[in-house]
Amino acid sequence: GSCRHRCCPGRNNACWAPGARWAHCYCDSYCERTGDCCQDYQATCRRAAVGCAVGPWGPWSRCSSSCGVGSRARSRQVTVPPRHGGEPCPDLKQRRGCLGEHPTCGTAK
Repeated sequence: GSCRHRCCPGRNNACWAPGARWAHCYCDSYCERTGDCCQDYQATCRRAAVGCAVGPWGPWSRCSSSCGVGSRARSRQVTVPPRHGGEPCPDLKQRRGCLGEHPTCGTAK
């Protein structure tokens, strides 16, 4: 079977071609995990694969609570989106706990 004009990212059962002995072979990037890629998958589909690239993390936000338990967040942007079955993007947001310690916390009732 041939992958010509059939390359698909991810798991896509519509990206198949007739293979040897009446079986199907696949042209999606998932076929590498399952071992049922068409003969020319590497040469035809993976050649143009582009993995995701992300920028640096931004600064942490202020604590969401001025007094007591809250959370901080930070994010980063995708600089190059994945294409043609390339590696997917990692997490773009992070959150962590914090404790608000505004000077008025001790005097609040």
